[in-house]
Amino acid sequence: MGGKKYESRIDVKTHWEKVYKTRAPESVSWYRPHLETSLALIQRTGAGFRSAIIDVGGGESTLVDDLVQHGYQDLTVLDISETAIEVCRRRLGETAERIHWLVADVTLATLSRGAYDVWHDRAVFHFLTASKDRAAYVRQVARSVRTGGHVIVSTFGPEGPMKCSGLDVVRYDAESLHRQFGVRFRLIESANELHHTPSGTTQQFLFCCCKVE
Repeated sequence: MGGKKYESRIDVKTHWEKVYKTRAPESVSWYRPHLETSLALIQRTGAGFRSAIIDVGGGESTLVDDLVQHGYQDLTVLDISETAIEVCRRRLGETAERIHWLVADVTLATLSRGAYDVWHDRAVFHFLTASKDRAAYVRQVARSVRTGGHVIVSTFGPEGPMKCSGLDVVRYDAESLHRQFGVRFRLIESANELHHTPSGTTQQFLFCCCKVE
């Protein structure tokens, strides 16, 4: 069983390396010049500039750029794709030296206990179609986010796509997404957002923000 899980996650890494090596950052469907909703939710958590923030699946995302510009100092970007991480590092230039970079599968990564005040994920969790992978993800969050910290997760909403980049996804509403995490995570707010892709289509995203108790 363990061998099969390892093999399947390696296949996922190969898939994403191919995506990022063959497509320009501004051409992927989830691209936005700025993640305004994500930034606003992080700011509303009350996280200070020295708070530890991790952006899961943030490889090519510009969120880290905006967080740096707004004064946040303790930032970690985790992505399964080394190619995506390198794109972001090159874009940031010397500023990249101030960021903690993790090339890892979030379900398998070694994350320190209580390391983060804010966990942010836009469009990773909905790719976890196997219940064991979702459970592993939630265990990572529960272990690595401090009590009193916040978890911001964005997935495709009920009317969002059923596939993305050739992979199946799971769509959620606020109740079903919160149910994946359990009672220790108190739902603070949720909202749907229509994302306009570079190709001109529209995708429904769900954002949920929870506090760890």
